[in-house]
Amino acid sequence: MIICTISCSCVGLHCPRTVLGRLPWNTKSVDQLDPPKTLPAWSSRTMSTDGQSSGNIETASTYTDTSQYEHLTITLQHGVRTITFNRPEKKNALNEKMFAEVATALQEAANDPNTIIAATTGAGNVYTGGNDKSNFHHMPMIEIRDLLTRHMAAFIDFPKPLVAVVNGASVGVGTTLLPLFDAVFATEKAIFLTPFSALGITAEGCSSYTFPLLMGPGKAAELLLFNKKITAREARKLGLVTDVYPDATFQEEVWPRIYDMAKLPLKSLVYSKALSRDIHKDALHQVNIEECKRVTERLTFNMQRGEEHKEFIRTNWPNCQ
Repeated sequence: MIICTISCSCVGLHCPRTVLGRLPWNTKSVDQLDPPKTLPAWSSRTMSTDGQSSGNIETASTYTDTSQYEHLTITLQHGVRTITFNRPEKKNALNEKMFAEVATALQEAANDPNTIIAATTGAGNVYTGGNDKSNFHHMPMIEIRDLLTRHMAAFIDFPKPLVAVVNGASVGVGTTLLPLFDAVFATEKAIFLTPFSALGITAEGCSSYTFPLLMGPGKAAELLLFNKKITAREARKLGLVTDVYPDATFQEEVWPRIYDMAKLPLKSLVYSKALSRDIHKDALHQVNIEECKRVTERLTFNMQRGEEHKEFIRTNWPNCQ
């Protein structure tokens, strides 16, 4: 536990005085504060000096891009760039190419002046099946480690609001990354599962850091160590989900809400997100590096075991269904 060092009744990590003491400026009037030095370079191109979205942001523009990506569909509407995981025949599980494509799509969203909010969702009735179990058999382990590290880092570093629209089952990395989102909206039919030990691997997506902070070490262990499957309403109680909607009206209710969020001034959104999240950024990157190292170690070990490991999965995986 971190205790505020200033005379104050607050105790804990999020004491406002403790947090302000770590920021790269002092507690002058807000109007006198210099912008944070870590603000990304694109901000001067996409935001006006008065804190409102700049005039060249066409929030009503609409387009769909399928040409650049094999397994993603990118749509821009009302300032919201939607990244849809598009492998419904594989339950939107992420393969090697998809891991790289998502990182690229997030970078594109960060640099695009027409994008206020980025949202992720899944094609069909599944959000994502997590890591495609057929992944990585022909890649050197160092390349796997670097690919996974870059994928997770894209979420850590994304400067604009990030929203998850969980339209069905969310497995593995689809669930572990949720604490890095700024809002998570789920259908009541969504389930959340992190079956790492059942697959003989370890946690990723910075969840070994974010889950204990969010829900406490005991509840985090239920999910990350012991493969507990939870409902959308249980996920909301744990802080993984912002709001749960009836499945019948999910799409009709969620998207207008997100479009309304995108009407807010971009500069205020970016600065506010940086204030609340940047104090954790160094720790998240370090955890990400360590998690990806451990995951690739376990993948190497499991591949070496061959049929023995396949039998292990056949025995343990049904317990997670």
